[in-house]
Amino acid sequence: MRIALCSTYDLGRQPFGLASPAAWLRQAGFSVACHDLSREPKGEGGLTDVDLVAFHLPMHTATRMALAVAQRLRTARPELPLLFYGLYAPLCAETLGQFAAPVGIIGGEVEAAVVEAVAALVAGEGAPAPRTVLERFKLLTPDRSDLPPLARYTALRLPDGTARVVGYTEASRGCKHHCRHCPVVPVYRGRVRLVDPEVVAADIAQQVAAGAQHITFGDPDFLNGPDHALTVARRLAALHPGITFDVTVKVSHLLAHEESVAELATLGCLFITSAFESFEDPVLDHLAKRHTAADLRRAVEVCGRAGIAVCPTFVPFTPWTTLDGVVALFEQVAELDLVEAVAPVQYTLRLLLPPGSLLLEEIDAGPLDPAALVHPWRHRSPVLDTLQQRLTEAVVAGQRAGFPRALLYDRLRALVWEAAGRGVAEPVRTARTAVPYLEEPWFC
Repeated sequence: MRIALCSTYDLGRQPFGLASPAAWLRQAGFSVACHDLSREPKGEGGLTDVDLVAFHLPMHTATRMALAVAQRLRTARPELPLLFYGLYAPLCAETLGQFAAPVGIIGGEVEAAVVEAVAALVAGEGAPAPRTVLERFKLLTPDRSDLPPLARYTALRLPDGTARVVGYTEASRGCKHHCRHCPVVPVYRGRVRLVDPEVVAADIAQQVAAGAQHITFGDPDFLNGPDHALTVARRLAALHPGITFDVTVKVSHLLAHEESVAELATLGCLFITSAFESFEDPVLDHLAKRHTAADLRRAVEVCGRAGIAVCPTFVPFTPWTTLDGVVALFEQVAELDLVEAVAPVQYTLRLLLPPGSLLLEEIDAGPLDPAALVHPWRHRSPVLDTLQQRLTEAVVAGQRAGFPRALLYDRLRALVWEAAGRGVAEPVRTARTAVPYLEEPWFC
């Protein structure tokens, strides 16, 4: 049984979602090859001579890309067994099952279940029903031995223009919160699964040995378990002096755990990604973010006192967004000195309604588009739909032209002012503090 574990997109980082199940499958005696199609020159060509392809589906973009690859494989080799695992696998189970006849659709804590599914295939047993696994068990150290080298993945860009090689790991999975637009919630439903600190340390150590100078923690919220998080960060600082890191933390946790944020700074945390989402309180209420627009300023202040940059993410376009709210987003980003901290793509994002979204209960959306894997919706004001399209086009063109963030911000802000009938927007003359950031921006 020659197994190909396949990643189509993972934010430009070396895929933990391949390395972790690879360790489990190899321990069980299976022959496994990891294929990161975003980095391998042969691309799909490496999948032609295998007995099973298992796709990792950690996010929406990766799932859409995996579906396209799977359809081509199914056409070329109708008998080839396909398996889908990861966060989006159970959410998209109906679509996956309709075209792929998969031998497994697995979400949650997938490692042991992937081994079970492969063993069942070898034994000639029928395909199990889609399943989400949330049982607690100790993970193995991920096996990264046949993944492309870290230097081929996204780098950390520092304010002085230098770059650092980036590794990636996870100290926890799931989330204790219930934000209504988050794909983690329908799968984990408020549960958190902590990764043993020894396993995290071993994974970091092998990446440092492979050249990593900075570690990204991919936890949905690093402070879901503050004591656990600090244990992991302290061990990193003690074992690898000079290695920096970044984490993702919910706004409410930044405010509730200010002392922990300050300690993270002393341990080498350079920046914190935080889902601000909107400066409109009604939008935040619909999304069940459990923070207010006023809290966003406080979160920036907490990180500022600690000496950590905060890098916000947004969902600027929702059914409840107002044009004044989009204007306010741009004005607040400048006022809080976040121009350099916000990846331009964040100004363009439109609320996704994938299968299983909790927001389908209250949004008048269309039927599922199986190709886009979303339920389409339109804003009651066509001006906002048009503005979102114009901003997206401007970001794509600006990034292609190599515009720096500050220049692109000014151009996007001018489009927003034009749409709002405010005339010509003069560039904002405020401080624009440079911050460290990953070269491939966060996306979904």
